Amino acid sequence: MHKQRYRIGILSIALMAACFTGIPLAQAQTSNTPQVSSDGTIQVKAIQVAPNTYFVQGIPEMGSKQNQNFISNAGFVVTPKGVVVIDALGSPVLAQKLIQEIRKITKQKIVAVVLTHYHADHVYGLQEFKRLGATVYAQRDGLNYLASETAKQRLIASRIDFAPWVNENTRLVAADVWIDQNKTLQVGGVEFRISRVGPAHAHEDLIVYVPSEKVLFAGDLIFQGRIPFVGNADSRGWMNALDQIQKIKPKIVVPGHGTYSTNALADVKFTRDYLAYLREVMGPAARDLDPFEEAYAKADWSEYDGMPLFRAANRMNAYNVYLSIQAE
Repeated sequence: MHKQRYRIGILSIALMAACFTGIPLAQAQTSNTPQVSSDGTIQVKAIQVAPNTYFVQGIPEMGSKQNQNFISNAGFVVTPKGVVVIDALGSPVLAQKLIQEIRKITKQKIVAVVLTHYHADHVYGLQEFKRLGATVYAQRDGLNYLASETAKQRLIASRIDFAPWVNENTRLVAADVWIDQNKTLQVGGVEFRISRVGPAHAHEDLIVYVPSEKVLFAGDLIFQGRIPFVGNADSRGWMNALDQIQKIKPKIVVPGHGTYSTNALADVKFTRDYLAYLREVMGPAARDLDPFEEAYAKADWSEYDGMPLFRAANRMNAYNVYLSIQAE
């Protein structure tokens, strides 16, 4: 019975997520959004974090027509034999802007794209890299997402919500190489250690560590400067994945959302503390089958309620954890 309720709840969460694009932009804005110029033009600007490693930083908002769905990060590493990109951004036009930024830095060909997970804000730009002949790597559970009704309906909704940036020409792209657990990719003498850490934020979560640069691309396991998006995550698995990140001890962490950091312990602590608190305040009600609304109303959210996307995401996050604990 609990698992049936959990499946129904997850469907509700998916529908709620599709509706998030209606959140007013002002609600989620921070005082510093350098990705938007004074005339409203979306800027995709490469930020160097290591000798050969760069990333572009999305805006701390929900996706919209105005921001072209530029709400997540993407990164790239320049090697002597080509460029490896991590994640593909949330619309084809954003991917085109990222490609332009890469070409400002190097003449090397883009040879590979590694997807940290198959969420729309990370993959809708993928077709632009496929046009260039890049090989796409992703975790095998991404196949389940691509075949799901959720993926189809999300793309249909996104063609409306993010038009004209996501439109009838935007398509979902399957990986060329499906990774089961771990894979080491060598490009131009640079090693990319790709590890499966899901189910966590998503079933198909991957992280990418570049030892020579001491940089970890953490995907959406780590959020900086905003409330994490839990969606239909496995919160217990997510916390275990954060433990794996701590063991790597990277010098630089590039998260899926927010700025890069040189303090992995602090990055992990914020996300872990948030997930732990959700489990703490939702756990008793979930196990005793007490009403969600009562548990949510009793919780003290003061530590988080001033952060970007709190009003947009926190209630849904708490409800997902409430349901997932029932299914454990």
